[in-house]
Amino acid sequence: MLRFASKRLLGQATAAAAEPVSRPVLVAMPRFYHENVIDHYNNPRNVGSFDKSDPTVGTGLVGAPACGDVMKLQIKVDEKSGQIVDACFKTFGCGSAIASSSVATEWVKGKQMEEVLSIKNT
Repeated sequence: MLRFASKRLLGQATAAAAEPVSRPVLVAMPRFYHENVIDHYNNPRNVGSFDKSDPTVGTGLVGAPACGDVMKLQIKVDEKSGQIVDACFKTFGCGSAIASSSVATEWVKGKQMEEVLSIKNT
């Protein structure tokens, strides 16, 4: 049923399958992202990687098996102050994964390690 409805919406239904359907067909509305998400997707900040052998660099690797997104986030921490002085990422995945990785690097820069621990995925 769903396959037929989507073909009907796209105008690809065949004449034989074009019999009237007794149930209403729901029209899928396009999904709109906030302008900031689109901006971070089109112009991601802090893409790249640091030298992993640098003792001031911390690396996190996270993946979402359900959708196939993989994100590597690295931070560079000032040893004396405990402040994050730089951050970068590499993400393989959808647009929202790339945008959220970009936003995360912007959020953590200049903050103390204790401050960034309060950041949640919600």
